[in-house]
Amino acid sequence: MTPINILLPESIQAFIEQQVAQGNYGTVNDYILHLIRQEQAKIARVESLLLEGLDSGESREVTDEWWETKRSQLVQQIQDTQE
Repeated sequence: MTPINILLPESIQAFIEQQVAQGNYGTVNDYILHLIRQEQAKIARVESLLLEGLDSGESREVTDEWWETKRSQLVQQIQDTQE
């Protein structure tokens, strides 16, 4: 692994050290790696969903009128469930 140095505000450093002390992570390095891996997984998930959307079928133009119709439909659905 390649070492990197970062400067952190004391409050963030204390928070990280607290996470490690609580036994959630073995070291500060483990905690930072965990956060980075979580972010990588989120990015991969978004990319996957975007590709799924592109492959989902025919596209449609989304205009202000389309959004207003969709909003009205959702408002009506909410009202119907509350009755």
